[in-house]
Amino acid sequence: MAEDMATIYVMGKAYEVPKDLTIMKAMEYAGYRFLRGCGCRGAFCGACGTVYRNVDDYRLRVGLACQEVVQDGMYLAEIPFFPGNKAFYDIEDLEPNSETILKLYPEIFRCLACNTCTKACPQDIEVMEYIQAALRGDIAKAADLSFDCLLCGLCAARCPAEIVQYNVALLCRRLYSRYIAPKAAHLENRVEEVREGKYDKELADLKKMNERQLAKLYDSRDIEPGD
Repeated sequence: MAEDMATIYVMGKAYEVPKDLTIMKAMEYAGYRFLRGCGCRGAFCGACGTVYRNVDDYRLRVGLACQEVVQDGMYLAEIPFFPGNKAFYDIEDLEPNSETILKLYPEIFRCLACNTCTKACPQDIEVMEYIQAALRGDIAKAADLSFDCLLCGLCAARCPAEIVQYNVALLCRRLYSRYIAPKAAHLENRVEEVREGKYDKELADLKKMNERQLAKLYDSRDIEPGD
């Protein structure tokens, strides 16, 4: 039975947990109750960004607690609170250029190009590269490189220049989608169809259905085959 268990350390205290558990499930197995910081549990929200060390390894490692599996000798500790400063703005009042980004997030001038942010990203995103793209005013590239960002905050936690990279990325994606991305013709056509009342009768019929009828209709819908 001991061969199936691993010893982990949480804030210096040792716990025996099953080896196949994620960090989050292992901590719950050990008796911890998550009231916050657990999020979706599916690696989509970024709420459970975790920094840890392994035995005899000087390096800090990062991961999402809902996905990273425990290892024997793993050391876990709480990350002290640090402010993820976010600029307030109305997207309708902004221009998609470098001046806008530098005005709202002037700290990106302090980027040392040390790549610590990239090394800290559990999604393997080229964080430093999109910050450099933002500095150049290449909004499209910054938005593309940061597309998979979960806003877990680990990049900002490790940044010596105190840049909140994920908020810069969010601004770039908003600027890109509002001002640069090509308009989707099929979406415009659908909006026009809705305005013309094409789906009014169908919506009215749905409103008349009871829960059982709606469930039957839902279960019989066309579903695209999975990969």
